Amino acid sequence: MKIVIGADFYGFPLKEVVKEYLLQNDYEVRDYGVNNTEDTTPYYNIAEEVVRELVNREYDRGILVCGTGMGMSIVANKHAGIYAAVCESPFAAEKSRSINNSNILTLGSMVTTNAVAKDIVKVWLDTEFTEGWDASIQEWLRNSMNDISSLEREQFTKK
Repeated sequence: MKIVIGADFYGFPLKEVVKEYLLQNDYEVRDYGVNNTEDTTPYYNIAEEVVRELVNREYDRGILVCGTGMGMSIVANKHAGIYAAVCESPFAAEKSRSINNSNILTLGSMVTTNAVAKDIVKVWLDTEFTEGWDASIQEWLRNSMNDISSLEREQFTKK
């Protein structure tokens, strides 16, 4: 699986932990984040770079890290087909994938420890959309994604 990752200066230390975890587990990783805590590139610019790679289908999933994960999530979710979820626990990560088909995980370095972040990433990467739900719920979830795509087309094509 190909993962694109990015972080601002607040998220840099946690991004490095996550990136190391991904590389140790044989994921292909591209890093759009800052390379130190002195680089003040705005979080929204970094989120845009990561989103572009997913929209262009160059990467399978993305991970963004900032202070709370919320800013990155807000920016990422401004794009059709992007489903960014702020996750502060493995349970939330699992549900963001199995229910909402999230394709970007956002983490907050101010609220997530290194160990918990690795657990969150593992669960998020290992969980498939509709996993763990009975057949009728799986069908409903798949249909909901079609409905969401229709809403996106309507909203993102308005002038």
